[in-house]
Amino acid sequence: MAQRIERVVITGAGSGIGLALARRFLAAGSRLVLNGRDPQKIERAAAALGARERVTTVAGSIAEPATAVRIAAAAREHLGGVDVLVNNAGIFGVKPFLESTEADLDRFYTTNVKGTWLVTQAVVPMLIEAGGGAIINVGTVLVGQGMASLPVSAAMASKGGVHALTVSWAAELARHDIRVNTLAPGVIRTPLIGEGADALAGIHPLGRIGEVDDTSDAALFLARSGFVTGTVLEVDGGYAHGR
Repeated sequence: MAQRIERVVITGAGSGIGLALARRFLAAGSRLVLNGRDPQKIERAAAALGARERVTTVAGSIAEPATAVRIAAAAREHLGGVDVLVNNAGIFGVKPFLESTEADLDRFYTTNVKGTWLVTQAVVPMLIEAGGGAIINVGTVLVGQGMASLPVSAAMASKGGVHALTVSWAAELARHDIRVNTLAPGVIRTPLIGEGADALAGIHPLGRIGEVDDTSDAALFLARSGFVTGTVLEVDGGYAHGR
């Protein structure tokens, strides 16, 4: 049975995957609360989407506890509740393990794990009130399949935590009919990757890098599918399973 997607919260929606997700959910008829760190950037994103009457923005880093409180308050005020939460906000960085510092590890943990935790904890009461819904955590295929040429252990320590939260929350929240899944992209053409993205096409058996529509299609599937929970959906052109 298809699930409700009328009221959607998306973090990290100022550009790239998050902005594409907002566009796809809008096209599906959803009303949105969009979060982004940069106030001007998230406002530009909302304006670019059109349908401004169906979009509310909340600026602020999810690493700050007050941001989660404001996201939840905006969802309650402007949407009247939540059907879908997409935890897309996060940070990433490449740095060799032996050069990485405790400060690097803390920075990734604070945003990727703690921030995701805080936003989810603030929003779940509304999902319970709605009689259930969906949480989609955006992780990465690199958690389960590393690359020797891409040293990202500090970032993966935190993204692995996001994947682990998915499994734990899926079990704990199932009694409320809340489904929790991870969307794990491969290389996706976004501003984060930059102009050299196509040079990485060969790491995917399908022979191309991903487009933001690929991740949006997968997220909409996870939001609507009522019998899928606790899973990692790899949107990676086959990267995790053979090259």
